[in-house]
Amino acid sequence: MSIYLGVNIDHIATIRQARGTNYPSPIEGALLCEQSGADSITLHLREDRRHIQDSDVEILRQKLSTKMNLEMATTDEMIAIAEKIKPEDCCLVPEKREELTTEGGLDVAGQIPRMTDVCARLAAANITVSLFIDAQKDQIDAAKQCGVPVIELHTGHYADTFGEEQIQEFERVKAMATYAHSIGLQVNAGHGLTMENTTAIAQLPEIVELNIGHSIVARAIFVGLAQATREMKDLMLKVRLNTLEGL
Repeated sequence: MSIYLGVNIDHIATIRQARGTNYPSPIEGALLCEQSGADSITLHLREDRRHIQDSDVEILRQKLSTKMNLEMATTDEMIAIAEKIKPEDCCLVPEKREELTTEGGLDVAGQIPRMTDVCARLAAANITVSLFIDAQKDQIDAAKQCGVPVIELHTGHYADTFGEEQIQEFERVKAMATYAHSIGLQVNAGHGLTMENTTAIAQLPEIVELNIGHSIVARAIFVGLAQATREMKDLMLKVRLNTLEGL
């Protein structure tokens, strides 16, 4: 099974918004990432519009040649925007205005009726829906109950730990990826992944796609966005090939 890279371009927009300029352009960045091996482009239209703007979403919907993966909260406003824009994919994520970045997965198990309704509305618009959740069995079971075809496992806890604790977090992600795959869900993963810690996650044969943004944009400061994207994609493909050859 191959592995795909979704590049999150949010933080290109973060740099733009910091000075209120019209550059750097997340549109230009997204197209460059596509040319450099990205299989899809991820962007999070947050309620406070701190980085990606509505116009970015509208323009990219017309210009992307791969897929748009629109990350969004489960608010009525965002659902209406998704129904209008019709990205290929939507990833539903938790959102708090005071957070610097997404701090954990959705509590799907605690709001199954609402999540089922939101997922059904988006699916009716021919959007493939995924739920961004922690690697926990109850959340995976809840996602399955809501009828989504895809989950994205939150790897932030794994990425933020070291030594034995990180090994334990990895084993949890590994076990839950296997479980989710066994009940018919496509398994993606993302958050906090870098060139240093992606290798272990990319080895997991059940993982179909990794969504990575901050580390690629940060690396781009030193080597350029095209090379940063290619480096990550090449790493993922090499790891997956070696894993499959070893099975």
